[in-house]
Amino acid sequence: MTIRAVVWGENIHERTNEVVAGIYPEGMHTTIANALNADKAISASTATLEQPEHGLPESHLAETDVLVWWGHKDHGAVADEVVERVARRVWCGRAWG
Repeated sequence: MTIRAVVWGENIHERTNEVVAGIYPEGMHTTIANALNADKAISASTATLEQPEHGLPESHLAETDVLVWWGHKDHGAVADEVVERVARRVWCGRAWG
């Protein structure tokens, strides 16, 4: 069974801070997803704040077993409807079988 992970990140520091951009040219979220993808049992994708629906439409969440959330600078920019959608998905969980 493959674990489907989504690594969510604001992707702000990587675009606004030269030092951070130099360390994470593809973003922290991509670095984390790449590390997870080194494990053959994990299929990790990414989502970011600037994407439509912050990269977390219902369809993407429905196919997610693990959500890694990295935020630091602008949690307030996350739309309330997306917050509610993510919370509902977390509360529902997933039965592994």
